[in-house]
Formats: sequence, structure tokens, C-alpha cells
Amino acid sequence: MNAIIYCRVSTNKDEQITSLDRQRIELMKLAEQYQFIVVDSILEQQSGYDIEREGILQLLDYFTSGKADCLLIQDETRLGRGNTKIALFHQLNKLNIPIYTVTHQGELQLSESDSMVLEIVGIVEEYQRMIHNMKIKRGMRRAIEKGYQPEQNLTNRNQAPGRERIEFPIEEVIRLREKKLTFMEITTILKGLGYNVSKATVHRRYKEFQNS
Repeated sequence: MNAIIYCRVSTNKDEQITSLDRQRIELMKLAEQYQFIVVDSILEQQSGYDIEREGILQLLDYFTSGKADCLLIQDETRLGRGNTKIALFHQLNKLNIPIYTVTHQGELQLSESDSMVLEIVGIVEEYQRMIHNMKIKRGMRRAIEKGYQPEQNLTNRNQAPGRERIEFPIEEVIRLREKKLTFMEITTILKGLGYNVSKATVHRRYKEFQNS
């Protein structure tokens, strides 16, 4: 597998910098032991509680682009601490990225508490997705009951749903407002039909139309 080595320390003190080099050397040996191809070694000096780390963004880019298949770290605290660690575990798990550590001399074994938290996070995320889909269906049903016919009015109905677009049909927003739908309901309908816009954007464009 193609591997990313990630090393982190919290400060720029001399002993911490030495620790970075030691982590990298140990992880290179681990990669050699498992015959991994090291694509990149990312060394970072930043708190593990911070989620906004350049190194984390780099390694996620490697995984989402398919350029790497696994992550090598000294131990789980190098990836992050507290809620940041759980968030990154969850993201890597969604990407099916195995984590190998020097501490375990192999694939990371999560603690029972961490595993439980990740399971809860996954359940919550799934229910949020279900609730979001329910809102889309309810909003669409209400609009259709009031006479809205999207197949006759949306010019992009043959395009892929969920695709980001800057433009959206303001005339349909106006029609839906005339049918007494809220901006939240209108936004939900537009998202379900492929227009990735926020409620604030819909409201602003509607106000701009009124002012014009």
C-alpha cells in the first residue's frame, strides 16, 4: 500500500524537534516492515487539539485523491487529542483508511471508549442524513400540493443532483414565496433539485429582485 507518514509535536523546542525526527525514522522502519511505499512524510509543530492544521489537510488530500491508502503515526495522540482526535478518526474511517502505529507495531486498535464514541457519531450522522432527506421530501410535497410543477420550470433538471451551482432560478423562488413557503423550505427544495445554495443566498437574491 501507499502510505503517508505523519509526525507531530506541540512546540518548537529543541527536544521536540528531535522527537519529530525520531518519529519519522521509526515510522520509516514500520513502513519497511510492512513493505509500504512511503508517498510523503508530513512533519508538523502544532497542538493536537487544533483541527486546522496544514499537515492534516495535506494527508486528507492524499487519501481523498486516492494517492495513498494508509496512515502511519507513532501513536494515536500524534494524530490529535480530545474531540479533534475523534473527528479525524471518524473521517479516516469513512474513507476506509487503515492507521498503523509504532505503539501497536501494526494496525491501530481503538480503545473501547473511542470505538463507542465513533459508533455514536456514525449513528448520529446517518440520522441527520435521513432527517435532511425527509425535509426535502416534505418541502417538495408541500410545494407540489400548492401547484408547483418543477418539471415545467427548472432548466437544469437533467443535470446531476447535488452539483454545485452559482446560479439558480430566482423566478421559481418568487413563485414559491407567492405560495407562502418559507425561505428555509424553498432552500431545501432547491437543494433537492440540484442547486447547492444557502438560505441566506436565497433570501439575499430575493431581496435584490424586490429592490430592482
